[in-house]
Amino acid sequence: MATTSRRPVLTRAKVIVPVLLVLALVIALFAVFTRLYTDLLFYRSVDFSKVFTTVIYTRILLFLIFGAVMAVVIGTNIVLGYRFRPQLRPLSTEQQNLERYRSAIEPYMKLILLGIAAVFGLAAGLSASGRWRTWLLWVNGESFGTTDAQFHRDISYYTFTYPFQRFLLGFLLTAVLLSLLVTVLTHYLFGGIRLQTPGERVTPAAKAHISVLLGLLALLKAWAYYLDRFGAVFSSRGVGTGASYTDVHAVLPAKLILLFISLACAVLFIYNIFQRGWTLPLLGAGILVLSSVVIGGIYPAFIQQFQVRPNEATREQPYIDRNIAATRTAYGIQNVKPQPYEARTDVTAPQVAADTGTVPNIRLLDPSKLSRTFQQLQQIRGYYTFGKTLDVDRYTVTGADKKKTTRDYVVSVRELNQAGLGADQRNWINEHLTYTHGKGFVAAPSNTVDAGQPDFDKGERNLPQEGDLGVKENRVYFGELSPNYSVVGTRQVEIDGPGPGADTQATTTYTGDGGVSIGSTLRQALFALRFGEKNLLLSGDITKNSRILYERNPRERVSKAAPWLTLDGDPYPAVVNGRITWILDGYTTSDGYPYSARRTLGDVTADSVTAQSGNRTRQAANQVNYIRNSVKATVDAYNGTVTLYAWDESDPVLRTWMKAFPDTVKPKRDISPSLREHLRYPEDLFKVQRDLIGRYHVSDPRDFYSQEDFWEVSDSPDGSGQPQPPFYVYSQLPGRSGPSYNLTSPLISARSSKLAAYMAVSSDPANYGQFTLLKLPPGNTINGPVQVQNAIEANADVVNKLTLWRGAGSQTIEGNLLTLPVAGGLLYVEPYYVQARGSTGYPTLQGIATAFGERIGFGTSLGEALDKVFGPGAGAAAAGAGSGATTITGGSQGGTQGGGGSGAAPRGTSGLRDAVNDADSAYKAGQDALRKNPPDFTAYGQAQTDLANALGRLRTLASPPTTPPAASPSPGGSAAPTPRGTAAAGSAPPTPTTSQAAAAPTISPPQQPRAAPAAG
Repeated sequence: MATTSRRPVLTRAKVIVPVLLVLALVIALFAVFTRLYTDLLFYRSVDFSKVFTTVIYTRILLFLIFGAVMAVVIGTNIVLGYRFRPQLRPLSTEQQNLERYRSAIEPYMKLILLGIAAVFGLAAGLSASGRWRTWLLWVNGESFGTTDAQFHRDISYYTFTYPFQRFLLGFLLTAVLLSLLVTVLTHYLFGGIRLQTPGERVTPAAKAHISVLLGLLALLKAWAYYLDRFGAVFSSRGVGTGASYTDVHAVLPAKLILLFISLACAVLFIYNIFQRGWTLPLLGAGILVLSSVVIGGIYPAFIQQFQVRPNEATREQPYIDRNIAATRTAYGIQNVKPQPYEARTDVTAPQVAADTGTVPNIRLLDPSKLSRTFQQLQQIRGYYTFGKTLDVDRYTVTGADKKKTTRDYVVSVRELNQAGLGADQRNWINEHLTYTHGKGFVAAPSNTVDAGQPDFDKGERNLPQEGDLGVKENRVYFGELSPNYSVVGTRQVEIDGPGPGADTQATTTYTGDGGVSIGSTLRQALFALRFGEKNLLLSGDITKNSRILYERNPRERVSKAAPWLTLDGDPYPAVVNGRITWILDGYTTSDGYPYSARRTLGDVTADSVTAQSGNRTRQAANQVNYIRNSVKATVDAYNGTVTLYAWDESDPVLRTWMKAFPDTVKPKRDISPSLREHLRYPEDLFKVQRDLIGRYHVSDPRDFYSQEDFWEVSDSPDGSGQPQPPFYVYSQLPGRSGPSYNLTSPLISARSSKLAAYMAVSSDPANYGQFTLLKLPPGNTINGPVQVQNAIEANADVVNKLTLWRGAGSQTIEGNLLTLPVAGGLLYVEPYYVQARGSTGYPTLQGIATAFGERIGFGTSLGEALDKVFGPGAGAAAAGAGSGATTITGGSQGGTQGGGGSGAAPRGTSGLRDAVNDADSAYKAGQDALRKNPPDFTAYGQAQTDLANALGRLRTLASPPTTPPAASPSPGGSAAPTPRGTAAAGSAPPTPTTSQAAAAPTISPPQQPRAAPAAG
């Protein structure tokens, strides 16, 4: 009965298990099909289907070729091992135990053979398909037209052919080793190898089979030694990268000797087929191992220790020279030559005032610190937001005097932030059909402020869009912060920001051709499966005209369209022909340039901004020793259109990829003038180049060996422990006839923290990519950025201000510490922002620090800070920059307050007490206004105005009587205070003394938005 009852169970199991396996396979295949088909739809939507098909076909080809080869090789060796089995096996305990396994396996031998071969073939094919880039570079490789210094082969051999040869060698070695493994196991299982049976341990057939495989292994090892010789050009044994003295005079001859020994061993393995025993194979293997240790290891070490080390500078000189030349060429810095720069410290006020190319354009707004300010003043609605790190770009505008002026702006786009929706608004329709896009381009001149805030009136602002930059289409459907997917063209209207009324919403319907049509039931089902959302299939709001927008991040879109590019970590928006356009820089890279130094992109491009930024992508940890900014890419923010332009058309790596993916990259001549105006030198490339220039500005091999004149990137002054980032500034470099848009960075001595050089590269269309490398005199004592930051915050004038600002109600935020060539010297400028604590506080510019040599100046305006360093009149060129704190003008006994308060204020105790009480009342009134539901922003704005007035009176009361200017800097390191009657326009009175500052209460500075944001 028990046996009878088990039969239905076993029968059902035999039926259910295959059905479940087939069902699982169908589900897996359908999931793969869904992903591939929806990806194909994306590629078609951006007109890059050739990229998709080329990659897919190449991967399939590699999968089939290498998978089939591996399966055939493994299967053939198993078949040979089975056929060469002895017909008669001696009786022994070992063979009796194996007989049970043979009896179980032999009835299913074909299935087992096919299964094992399929598994190995599948693994090999999948692994090989991932090497499609290596294959395409090898098949389409273009010549560099330059040969290496050791073997005189074209560089293309090392960048395109050599990597494929190494891959092929690795595949063949793996195939032979796996074949050897399965061959030994097969012969052992079927009696060809007998470990515990008396008599002959290995049959002649098994011995011949194994000997042939060992011979093939030795031949492949000979090929490996041959390729190792060319790999010497990447050696790190010497002072620089590339074949060193030891490599050339010891390693290369050793590899050649080992190559012939491997060939001799292969002959011994094959000859062993006709000999008894294993003497010859063991002898050959022993010789090969011993030779590799002695010839390949000990001999080069002996040469390095006893011939090179005692005379290393002389021995390595020609190879260091190769490394210098190759590195400079591979990283595109071969034409960067240091030029001496005196870096004067005796500059006068008139000389600074006369520097109208740099001083008026000094950047006061730090794009990495003012996202919250943009958020508070230009958010407009709670469902909009700005990136954590803003961007910098330049525009040429026509002023009221009809003259065209170029200046740089801090820019951003108002992107969609669905986290700003209320809890009752969070549903599928709102998140994917209604709130679909951001809206608006926001820009403020980087060199001016208005009462400490960005001067949006001189840029782009508000909704509806206002400004002079020519924005015509300002909807952002494709951005860095866009949702995963949105469906547009549905029966639901899309929210489009504030309407014409105070409490109304504007609506719109997408009319562009971005995204993919989702009108059919099949596509709705496929996308429902891809995004795991059944509503895509069930929703009645989706019509035949609906489109789904996905892959919306500009960087991700370009990465899919050009998977062969390495993209810069910072896409930036620009207004091009009236449309918001994302601009990205694409790099072609290689790690196969002979003698060039290697760098890890993820490490060398990291800095204090990338560490804290939420919208800048850190590079992967892949090593490169060749890089070119070969492609400029754009993504239209409304349609998502991806366009690639060849920028460095001479780059052989780019030419190779364009050959592999024809008609995907447009020629450089197709770049429109309006786009070219906004192309800038990319940050990540600049970071790599400045790291290399720190060493490779030294062209003499002996000087390079001594490392005495090496430079390095300074740590960021913010104490993060990360390198200081480079800065885009609009400035006039020495020897130039006018200002230009430059990416800049100071470099310090590797032996000390003193400034050693100043590096800049132009982004102007007329001289794009032109480097300026100013080398300071040897032994100079100009402080580096970290030392300057410490000196600023140790200055008595600065300490008094910061003590007042860093109270319980506010905090200070240090902006970027810029280094600028001014009037033949080097000027440091650092803005200081103050932010009220709490969710509504945001940074406003309240002070500016300047440093020149040992002199420190600090003021509420750039002009005042310059006057304190250089004397009266130095800041005249910066008069239009505006001021941070509430300004005061007039005589020494008080004056009219810029905040709109009354006239002169008494200096008595009662006046001080009244000012403190008024400030306290205004602050409380502002907080009460914010606590209302909804917040009363009108009352809040009035309270902030009252607070500004009170603080202005407080500063007047706390100011000491003025004294005539000193002829020389004060002992504290800063110039003496300028008389208020002669201070630059818009400057504030001198800072209170320590005792007066201690007596004054700590109150937040004015935080008055000029346009109160509407409630979300």
